[in-house]
Amino acid sequence: MALTSEHTQWFETTFGKLVDNVERAVVGKRHVIELAFTAMIAEGHLLLEDVPGTGKTSLARAIAQTVKGTSTRIQFTPDLLPGDVTGVTVYDQGRFEFHHGPVFANVVLADEVNRASPKTQSALLEVMEERQVTVDGVTREVGAPFMVVATQNPIEQAGTYSLPEAQLDRFLMRTSLGYPDHAATLRILDPARHARVVVPAIAELDTITTMSGLTHDVQQHALISDYIARLVGATRSATQVRLGASMRGALALAASCRAWALAHGRHYVVPDDVKALAEVVLAHRLILDPEAEFDGVTQGAVIGQILLDTPPPSQRDLV
Repeated sequence: MALTSEHTQWFETTFGKLVDNVERAVVGKRHVIELAFTAMIAEGHLLLEDVPGTGKTSLARAIAQTVKGTSTRIQFTPDLLPGDVTGVTVYDQGRFEFHHGPVFANVVLADEVNRASPKTQSALLEVMEERQVTVDGVTREVGAPFMVVATQNPIEQAGTYSLPEAQLDRFLMRTSLGYPDHAATLRILDPARHARVVVPAIAELDTITTMSGLTHDVQQHALISDYIARLVGATRSATQVRLGASMRGALALAASCRAWALAHGRHYVVPDDVKALAEVVLAHRLILDPEAEFDGVTQGAVIGQILLDTPPPSQRDLV
């Protein structure tokens, strides 16, 4: 289906209203909210690396409330079991009955995901990729839309288990809320503002599903695809990188760019879309050489240098 100007305008307007609504609860973090909705519309998941108290739980809850969706919160701890995440089959009065776990929701907050054992972390692998859960040989769909918002504290590492590469690769984006600036802090401290802001529902779940469908019809020029492929290829040959971005990363960047383009009123992807999202989509997929890490090199810095070294297609060639 060819996108019309009405489709593009509706998407941009609706996207803006969704972001405005969530910003009632998460003050001064509009860009991160835009990234979160982009991830949701692109049918991906979000990893937030932040210290406590920056509004991660409020963000996940507000997104679910905005679209009349369900939300659950899983506090990951060392004694958490896979069945506590996916659900378990219980024998009750002569028959087996499945008790649904907290992953059966539209927005699942996996709080401090790196505090659980690798076995429990792996309980998220299937549902994040396939949007289904298999328990005792029976597969159950979790519904749509579905997004995992996982958090981890990048400072406190005692008693944690680093997420394996296969799991990191399943997060569409990694970003950080960070502390609010001075102006936002004053707004939050205003006595007239309620401690817990009620976020009204302004859309239906079908709205997100419709928006996701529209992104598949966004025009992505062959040169844009080539640009993404060159960026991803450069992550694999960079001297400071031991393991570069996977093909899943390339697909994630393309899908994110299509949603980002529509959110900004265009039915086609431009190089600036790729530049805007390259770090949040690709950086967490890189494994740096130990020597580079010791020298203070970061994954984001590597992506930034690759963006500088990889020329984008010119506007003339895209016409």
